[in-house]
Amino acid sequence: MQERPTLCAESSPQNVEAACRGKGVAVLIPCYNEALTIGKVVDDFKAAMPEAAIYVYDNNSSDDTAKIAQEHGACVRLEPRQGKGNVVRQMFREVDAQYYLLVDGDDTYPAEAAADLVRPLAQDLADMTVGDRLSNGTYGKENDRAFHGFGNNLVRWLIKVIYGYSFEDVMTGYRAFTRMFVKTMPVLSTGFQIETELSIHAVDKRWRIKDVPIVYRDRPEGSESKLSTFQDGALVLMAIASLFKDYRPMAFFGWLALFFVVVGLLFGIPVIVEFSATHLVERFPTALLAVALVLCGALSLTVGLVLDTVAKNNRKQWEISVYSAYFDAQEASR
Repeated sequence: MQERPTLCAESSPQNVEAACRGKGVAVLIPCYNEALTIGKVVDDFKAAMPEAAIYVYDNNSSDDTAKIAQEHGACVRLEPRQGKGNVVRQMFREVDAQYYLLVDGDDTYPAEAAADLVRPLAQDLADMTVGDRLSNGTYGKENDRAFHGFGNNLVRWLIKVIYGYSFEDVMTGYRAFTRMFVKTMPVLSTGFQIETELSIHAVDKRWRIKDVPIVYRDRPEGSESKLSTFQDGALVLMAIASLFKDYRPMAFFGWLALFFVVVGLLFGIPVIVEFSATHLVERFPTALLAVALVLCGALSLTVGLVLDTVAKNNRKQWEISVYSAYFDAQEASR
């Protein structure tokens, strides 16, 4: 009988429990005008993960967010480029850790769930864990902002249709990542699209994902959300379309080609039927429009084929860079 392989040293029970106490963990808290809550958030995570390093990145706050965070023992840094995506990009670039825990500074996510998010990473069962607010119903119960739940469900549905993966909660700001995920993640978003980008990148690059149910609580009285339902919602949908085009160009331009061809045939078939009956093309502009639409379809298909080859080559290069990063990490640990 073949002997079952033992766990690697990094995922041993001792190291897993150490990670759950915060050893090797960086807690990343992007903040903009969170003076009301940031002190409690830092204290809560210090209590939940006493060995973790806590970083608060202040994004041009006009209140005392940075001062309060520093007084409570966080490492405070300034990110002058406005937008959550810009903050997360700089966090990923600057902070070096074994595991990363990303959480908002508005005191809506429980620090008590931090160990549950980190544990699958330390056990080598996931590369990204997602704090799921929806499956236990706490988000719908606590959050009374119109259309937020609808927007979350719409984004979840689009990702499932396009990528075939069903997230329980795609817009949550509570996530944990391995070092390899963070250091090979090209952050392109500038604002609140970052959650969508992280989710799509994880699915497209076939990282291991685990949903972890958490208890959500709404913002305390006096604290205001920075998220604009319609403006940021539109940006999220644009981000999905852009990432779909970049990651799966054959599917994107293939559907576009099909649309052009179908519309072209709708305009062209009556012209063909009329010509077969009279041997005359009386609706010449309609015929030209039909031909132009079909040609646009053929052009879109050609563009899709070319970009699909480029995307596959980029994916190969990215995979090689990940292998190289794994090798470098193993060499550094020796």
